[in-house]
Amino acid sequence: MLGRTANGLYWMFRYLERAENTARLVDAGLRMALTRDHTKAEDEWRSVIVTSGQKAAFEAKYDEYAGATVWNFILRDKDNPSNVLSTFEQVRTNARLVRNAISTELWEAINEGWMQLKSDLSRPVAQGSLGKVVADVRRAGMQAHGAMQNSILRDAGYHFARAGTLVERGDSIARILDIKYYLLLPSLSHVGSSLDKGQWDNVLRSVSGDRAYRWLNAGRIDARGIVEFLVLDERFPRSLAFCHSDLRDNLAALARIHHREGLSNELMREADMRISNTNIDAVFERGLHQFLIDFSNSNSAIAAAIAEDYRFVD
Repeated sequence: MLGRTANGLYWMFRYLERAENTARLVDAGLRMALTRDHTKAEDEWRSVIVTSGQKAAFEAKYDEYAGATVWNFILRDKDNPSNVLSTFEQVRTNARLVRNAISTELWEAINEGWMQLKSDLSRPVAQGSLGKVVADVRRAGMQAHGAMQNSILRDAGYHFARAGTLVERGDSIARILDIKYYLLLPSLSHVGSSLDKGQWDNVLRSVSGDRAYRWLNAGRIDARGIVEFLVLDERFPRSLAFCHSDLRDNLAALARIHHREGLSNELMREADMRISNTNIDAVFERGLHQFLIDFSNSNSAIAAAIAEDYRFVD
């Protein structure tokens, strides 16, 4: 497979995952903000901006973190190159570039999703419409993933698409967890309080893990248990352990197809050993922040190695 095609498939699904994750953050932010007073609601929206990595761009244009200002900036603001509409446009652009390497069903799912979002975001989004817009972003992503799973050959293209999804997902989950510890929790005095439990529930909702976690834990909201679930539980498809395990398998499949291993396979094995040989006690003993920083750095190194190994082009 040509590097240009591999690059297009990889980034098409990285951008798709990014758009979905950002929509989840907005939805979770709204849920929390609606339960808070004005000042605390602004704090919640600030945390959404910081978690999405858009703090500098937002503060260059706005002085206050009003809800409608934040979600419109994230979803559609033309001064924000990372807005969801632009991100999904990148999904469609990459899909067009690799049109001959994807199925008709996948192309139609992406194109229809893009047209729906373009309509949804053609004007500022009011609070009453926000739920529908977020649902449309998530639905577009789910339909694209479903079309890929059910209509694409398990060839190199499939594995590049999965690699893009998993690299982006791991980065997002690590960032959300790290921001929780440093921004969402106002002070150590709130640990174990109703505020703390609400914020951890918010974290679960932002990664679509609230129902799965509650089913496994009889509805108990516990910070330590949630961290273990999102970091080490390979049964949950958005945990760091699952992302690493599935990424390892897809990179191994690419190595078999190309009859050679690259630096990405070597780095992946090292990263996989680090996370598979740890437990939640070791994570907290080392420090969750440091663990997540190391994970993110390793994830970025693997992504760079994939591009180098398979000659991606800009």
